Amino acid sequence: RGASGKFSRRWCVLSDGVLSYYENERTVTPNGEIRASEIVCLAVPPPDTHGFEHTFEVYTEGERLYLFGLESAELAHEWVKCIAKAFVPPLAEDLLTRDFERLGRLPYKAGLSLQRAQEGWFALTGSELRAVFPEGPCEEPLQLRRLQELSIQGDSENQVLVLVERRRTLYIQGERRLDFMGWLGAIQKAAASLGDTLSEQQLGDSDIPVIVYRCVDYITQCGLTSEGIYRKCGQTSKTQRLLESLRQDARSVHLKEGEQHVDDVSSALKRFLRDLPDGLFTRAQRLAWLEASEIEDEEEKISRYRELLVHLPPVNRATVKALISHLYCVQCFSDTNQMNTHNLAIVFGPTLFQTDGQDYKAGRVVEDLISHYVVVFSVDEEELRKQREEVTAIVKMRVAGTASGTQHAGDFICTVYLEEKKAETEQHVKIPASMTAEELTLEILDRRNVGIREKDYWTCFEVNEKEEAGRWPPGLVGHKVWPVSSGLHNQAMEAMLLYLASRVGDTKHGMMKFREDRSLLGLGLPSGGFHDRYFILNSSCLRCTGGPVSGTVSPCSEMGTCILSVLRHWGFTVVHETEKHEKQQWYLCCDTQMELREWFATFFFVQHDGLVWPSEPSRVSRAATEVRLGSISLIPLRGSENEMRRSVAAFAADPLSLLRNV
Repeated sequence: RGASGKFSRRWCVLSDGVLSYYENERTVTPNGEIRASEIVCLAVPPPDTHGFEHTFEVYTEGERLYLFGLESAELAHEWVKCIAKAFVPPLAEDLLTRDFERLGRLPYKAGLSLQRAQEGWFALTGSELRAVFPEGPCEEPLQLRRLQELSIQGDSENQVLVLVERRRTLYIQGERRLDFMGWLGAIQKAAASLGDTLSEQQLGDSDIPVIVYRCVDYITQCGLTSEGIYRKCGQTSKTQRLLESLRQDARSVHLKEGEQHVDDVSSALKRFLRDLPDGLFTRAQRLAWLEASEIEDEEEKISRYRELLVHLPPVNRATVKALISHLYCVQCFSDTNQMNTHNLAIVFGPTLFQTDGQDYKAGRVVEDLISHYVVVFSVDEEELRKQREEVTAIVKMRVAGTASGTQHAGDFICTVYLEEKKAETEQHVKIPASMTAEELTLEILDRRNVGIREKDYWTCFEVNEKEEAGRWPPGLVGHKVWPVSSGLHNQAMEAMLLYLASRVGDTKHGMMKFREDRSLLGLGLPSGGFHDRYFILNSSCLRCTGGPVSGTVSPCSEMGTCILSVLRHWGFTVVHETEKHEKQQWYLCCDTQMELREWFATFFFVQHDGLVWPSEPSRVSRAATEVRLGSISLIPLRGSENEMRRSVAAFAADPLSLLRNV
């Protein structure tokens, strides 16, 4: 298509890496040509996008867009495949095995390469983004509708597309604006909900649609004691606007108390479930569920429910469990909210089975699922106890906050353990984004009447629900609880101080097993193994040398440890933030726990100019306001730094002295 915006018929020839177009098939001299080496992107828009039935777009390095149209879908597909083979290098040929909406090369940053952008090859197919990077084979596809974050950073001249999935991050740069804007729009569209069915929604890690999670989480935090919750309807206009926002991009919608009323949110959730084209229990199984409710023998009926649950699609099954779990919590407070199991069943029976309310069997199914929630969904006692205590704590704190006038939007609830993860050590705490780790620590100690003595070292760790990985905040003062990433740690302060007192020099070097957070697409997959590398840590940087990968980071501002049970090594994570606020991660493993402690001790020594631990933590007098980010463990590491250093002499005289008390 020409500059006038109208299509002009041309005779096109693709030969020897050059796409030439002529006035007609008899013309010898081409009107123009496009070299395959200049092509940066090939896009296939939906039919009739450009006023022509079948089209494809060719983007070049010179910021030019060529638009071609054909009457036949087969011919258009053939041309696209041939052009793709001409400009895609052999290392990225795997991207051509499937049809794509967009294919091309883009500058990106990830892992050790944050200092400079590299060029990778990308293919967008449906809601999957596949990639090939220079140093490796085709990466595992990225499921765009499962992203935790999709955002644009930088100014209009230097935009960066940030994709985050779990612990993986990829930065795609907008070096060529025309091409980048095309990719941006296509990825945003692919990451949004594709339709009205459950499987087409934006999904979380547990296969629960984000729209369901957002509503359930908000009502759990703010509406468990609201009288008539789910029975009362919200304002129609507000409910409709909220539902439209959630359907368009639930990931970007953050429900806040004071901005949305619980009845508006509950109505949006009910409307979403009622409008599902196939229903939550699916058309194919809906009748079987209703018939099961009429089974007289209770055990046989529950067994039938369990059988039907297994045959639901994965997303439907996960959503049913999440919803019934939530309704079970709601009915626990029926004395306050007036919504017992029967009342909830009256509301949700017609909603979930999409009936007119005349069929009593729909309500009976919902009532049975709530009443037998523990058995039908195989909920163990520990999970049930935890669930009950968390919602009870939420309600108590909301009541207390309302009475005192200290309830603020953005406050969340988390569980804190003192020293050990046991029921008797639990403390449920409401935490605002402004609370520091020091304030949280001192608040817990005050609650349990634990005084801080001179020889005590207390610190705070955050643990995710699976207790997989995380970070040890470097010190207590000034570090906010809210942004702390997940973690599980238990290092011996005594051993680290002893190492620092006895070492020679201010550097640490040696071999460690290494894996980088190379990209959003490759992290954590079986192909991303660990490799032996030599590291040097001094006051200015941590340097990795040897092998195909090398690089440096400044003394890290974040460090985490985890036990990598599969590899049977002691490991930790180094997270470094660049001047452009981009994060890179190195995953490092030591052969022994002692080696891990030595690296940790050196890191702390470098970060804090020799002050490994805050010497005089100040007592915080303000009453702790209290985010739910997981379970935070408080672990005491006893012994002052001076005392540890004095023990070096004793150790030198009798190396076994430190082991006699073990």
